[in-house]
Amino acid sequence: MLIKVLGTGCAKCKKLEANVEAAALELGIDAKIEKVEDLQQIMEYGVMSTPALIMGKVPKVADLKKYLK
Repeated sequence: MLIKVLGTGCAKCKKLEANVEAAALELGIDAKIEKVEDLQQIMEYGVMSTPALIMGKVPKVADLKKYLK
């Protein structure tokens, strides 16, 4: 699984990256975590504010409900 953390390097972006790494480790997920700091690349995803998380797929409704709880 490829997980991309989009952010320019602010404290929130760094915290999101650390949280993703911790969650993947705790769940035993073999994930490659990539940090994207280039503003042009971030804009190509249509992201208007950061931090943002790209998980390589469109989440199912059930997964979104878990995230939103």
